[in-house]
Amino acid sequence: MSASAVAGYRFDDADLPASPVTQEELDHLRTTLLFSEADERALRRAWEILRDQVEQILDVWYGFVGSHPHLVAYFSTPEGEPIAGYLAAVRPRFGKWIEDTCTRAYDETWLAYQEEIGLRHTPARKNRTDGVRSVSHIPLRYLIAFIHPITATIRPFLAAQGHSQEEIEAMHQAWFKAVTLQVALWTRPYGPATW
Repeated sequence: MSASAVAGYRFDDADLPASPVTQEELDHLRTTLLFSEADERALRRAWEILRDQVEQILDVWYGFVGSHPHLVAYFSTPEGEPIAGYLAAVRPRFGKWIEDTCTRAYDETWLAYQEEIGLRHTPARKNRTDGVRSVSHIPLRYLIAFIHPITATIRPFLAAQGHSQEEIEAMHQAWFKAVTLQVALWTRPYGPATW
C-alpha cells in the first residue's frame, strides 16, 4: 500500500515538526541497545520476508489485542464500546510501521515521525488523527510491555521461508532492538523533563 493511500500516515510530511531528540541522543540509544549497521542490514533482509505477510502479522497482533478487553479499551469509547472504524484506520498505519521499521534510515525524518507516533499515544494527540472519541491516552506501561508480544510473534514469520537459524536469529534480534529503540523514543512525550 502506498504511503499516500494510508490516512494519517505522515512519515515524509514536510510539515511534521522536527523531533527534539538529537542525533547524538539517538546514537547513544543505539549504542546502549548494541544496535549496529549489521542490524539495519538484517532488518532489510527481514522486510524481504515480511513484506508479503503483513496482513497475517496484523491478524496475529489484532487477535492478541482483541482477546484482551483491557487492551481493546484503548480503541473504545470512554464508556467501553469498541470503535471498529478506529481499529480499521490504525491497521494500515501499523502495516506501514512494519515496513518503516525494516527499511527506513534512522535519520531526522525518521526521528520526527517517531515523535509523532509517541505523541499519538498521549493526551496531547491521541484520537486526533482519526477524529474519534476514545480514552485520552495509552498508559506508558502498555507501550513498554508490548515490546515482548510484538517481538515474540514476529519470529515465525521470519522463519517462513526456510532461512538458517542463524539468519533468523540475526533478523529477530535486529527487530527486537528496533522495536525497543522506537518504544524508548515514544516514551519522551510522556515525560519530556525526565527523558
